[in-house]
Amino acid sequence: MNFATTDLCDEYMDDPQAQLRVVNPMFTGFGGRKRFSGQITTLKLFEDNVRVREVLSEPGDGGVLVIDGGGSMRCALLGDQLAQLGKDNGWSGVVVYGCVRDSAQLMEIELGVQALNAHPLKSQKKGLGERDVSVTFGSVTIQPGEWLYADEDGIIVASQQLNT
Repeated sequence: MNFATTDLCDEYMDDPQAQLRVVNPMFTGFGGRKRFSGQITTLKLFEDNVRVREVLSEPGDGGVLVIDGGGSMRCALLGDQLAQLGKDNGWSGVVVYGCVRDSAQLMEIELGVQALNAHPLKSQKKGLGERDVSVTFGSVTIQPGEWLYADEDGIIVASQQLNT
């Protein structure tokens, strides 16, 4: 990955076709890959990660899974096993509007992971949640099929793939 979110902002912020948006700075990098990008698949769920496993079990084709976990700080939606599954299936990264666990192990997995915080408790297993719906957090509405770019400086979303 040869891009910087700062450079992409400089180049595309005023481009009406790109529709570039910057997610509020609230995320921390947990994964072994600090810079990642890809086409977005979304999940909207609350304290239940069954659908996360389902999606990360599918071929990722270099995409990014964006999980709107409602910002819950009561349990983790992603841990080392699901992160490894995502890496093995070709996902570029996962953004969790919620918590992750196994943070030391996540740093060893070559997958981009951004989340609000770490939490040791695992989630419920009811299989509830919606896939490929618009999600809103960090002052940005994200649509499935858009493109996400993340690095140490932040997360940006564009309506189309950007030249990096």
